[in-house]
This record gives sequence, C-alpha cells and structure tokens, in this order.
Amino acid sequence: MSYLPSPYKRFVDQHPELAKAYEKLALACHNAGPLPEATRRLVKLGIAIGQQSEGAVKSHARRALEEGATADEVRHTILLALTTVGFPAMIAASQWVEEVIEARKY
Repeated sequence: MSYLPSPYKRFVDQHPELAKAYEKLALACHNAGPLPEATRRLVKLGIAIGQQSEGAVKSHARRALEEGATADEVRHTILLALTTVGFPAMIAASQWVEEVIEARKY
C-alpha cells in the first residue's frame, strides 16, 4: 500500500502483534470469495461510506483506484449510497473522494 495514515502507523508501532493479526484476518477476509480485486475495493468503499468515516472512505477510494477502478466507478459507488445512508453522508463521502481523485489526478 502506498499510503498509510498516521493513526494506523501509530497503532502498528504501539501494538505490532495485534497489527499483524489484524492484517492477517483482513487478508483472509479479502481473499475468501470470488469478487475481483477492484470490486472488493468498491464494496469496502461502500461500507466506509455507511460508517461515515472520512479516513476509511479516502483509504478505500484510493485503493480502489490503485486496483483499477475508474474515477467514474468510484463516484457511482458514492451515488449508490444515497438511498441507504442519506444525502448528508453521501455528499460528505463525495467531497472526500473528490479530494482523493484530485490529489491523484485519476
């Protein structure tokens, strides 16, 4: 991964064994099914939008783009959240994702 947020880096530094176990579990979950990589990243983006977590939305948008999802596919994922999480959450996620897209020039 090209970018790790500072809170996560701090967690890894303070709790290396827990971080290893967490990463192992995350990888096992990630590889447990048939979805293609970019699709898995878009699903995780949708979950992050539902959690209204700026850091997770930005992270999963960035990773989806790195795995081959297009900017339009990421934007569509955000629009799909509208009727589930509501307009304010969708608009916030849209802003966060546009910051990622602009920073990366996708």
